[in-house]
Order: sequence, then C-alpha cells, then structure tokens
Amino acid sequence: MKGIPVLHVEADCIARAWEESLLALHRQGCDLRTEYDKPGDPPSKDATMLITVTDPLAEPMIHKDFPGGPVELQEYVMEVCEGIKDHLVRDPADPGDTRWEYTYHQRLFGYDAPGSAPFDQIEALCQKLARTPHSRRAQAITWKVWEDNACYDPACLQSVWCRMLDQDGERVLSMNVRFRSNDAYKAAFMNIFALVQLQQRIAARIAELSGQPVRLGRYVHWADSYHIYGSYFREFEGRFMGGLARRTFEQRTMRYADVREMMEEARPGLLEKARNLGKA
Repeated sequence: MKGIPVLHVEADCIARAWEESLLALHRQGCDLRTEYDKPGDPPSKDATMLITVTDPLAEPMIHKDFPGGPVELQEYVMEVCEGIKDHLVRDPADPGDTRWEYTYHQRLFGYDAPGSAPFDQIEALCQKLARTPHSRRAQAITWKVWEDNACYDPACLQSVWCRMLDQDGERVLSMNVRFRSNDAYKAAFMNIFALVQLQQRIAARIAELSGQPVRLGRYVHWADSYHIYGSYFREFEGRFMGGLARRTFEQRTMRYADVREMMEEARPGLLEKARNLGKA
C-alpha cells in the first residue's frame, strides 16, 4: 500500500479489541514523526485504525495494562459523560487564560459558536433518534473551525454518529466515533471505555423519550492517526508487549462487574477533586 497503512481489528469486548489494535499497530504501522517530538525522539509507530467492538458490554471490559487503574478510569468517564472538569476550559475571549482548550463533554453537551447559546448536541441526537430511529443525521461534532485550526492542542475526538436498527424484535443502537489523532497506548483504552459509557447513556435516553427499550449494538472506533509515540516506545515494548508473554489474557484483564462498586464509591472523592482543580 502506498501511504499510511489502514488497519482493522474486530473483537468481542473492549479489552480484547484494544489489545489487538496495539498488536496490529506494532506489527504493521509505519514510522512517522509528530509535531510533539523533542530532539532525539525516535519516530512514532502510526496507522489509520478501525476498531470494531461487536459487544461493547461483554466482559472482560477492562485491560490491566492501560496506564491507570479503575479509579482513574472512573474519573475519566465522569469527565466525558458528566462534565466534572468543564470549569477548566479557558475563556476564548481572554488571551491570558491558559486553562484547557476544551473538554469532550463541553464540546458535545455545550457546543458554543459565536452569537449562539451553547448547544446540547447529545440531547438533540437522542431526540432525533427517538422521533426517527432510522435517521442518518444523528451526530455530534467537536471541531470549531474558527478556533481549532490555529490552537496548539485541538480536540482529538471529532465526531459521534449513532443509528438505530430493528433487529430480532429489538431496537439496537450502533455508534461510530472518529478521532483525527489518538494516542493508542496511553489514551485509546480510556477513550473507548468512556465513549461506550456514553453510548449506554444515549441508549437509555432514547428509550426514555420513545417509551421503547433500546439495546446496545456494536461500537466502532475510527482513528485517522492511531499512534504509539516514539518517546515511550521502550516503555510500551517492556510493559505491554512483555506482559503478553508472561500472562494469559485472563490475567491481563479484569471484569468491570468486579470493580464497578469500588469505582462508584470513588465518585464523591473524584467530584471533590475536580471541584478543587483550578482553584488558586
């Protein structure tokens, strides 16, 4: 193939899909530099990646080798789905404000354009599919062309697209997510896990609005640039690749059901932590 490789992996659960995507990237990705490289950093391993999770709620959902633990995962889910860190987004009208450029929650649930009030794209998406389940127009975007083309750290997640299918007497919600850029080793697992939680919430909201149950269908994760940075390639090969040889898949993963209670119990502390972020 001329150009950047296009890779596809398909698996039954999040943990297996993420692991398989890293293996495919490691074996078949190309070497490519990035805008974040420091002098002396080796090139990244890069590819365009399509990940299909056929049953997003199937266990084991959690891979032990993502850089973090269950509490950090819960914090990220709350950041994406509940907006616990939206107060950290900078004021674009203030050149001296050096806080975050965005959060995904703020862009999806409170997208603001010049001259208009913030727009809840996820609620609009849910209402559209409750009214017209077969609509192809149920999507939410993050890119702000008037800001993101010039900022240093623009949003990586670009869009969320959902569609319903009547299958075996049930309404099934499929979701496609597109990233322009996705750190395969240090971010992608948490991204996928949190966005599947968002898919669940969308399904529940459509069911509430329509009065009909909605089941989760497959989740598709598309990354234009799916990469392992050269600066931590040694860590990846030692920690992740080394773990494949030492442990079985069951030993490398855990059931969400087994840690869900502990993750939920962490919520008050995580909310307090988020409230204190950004305080002088």
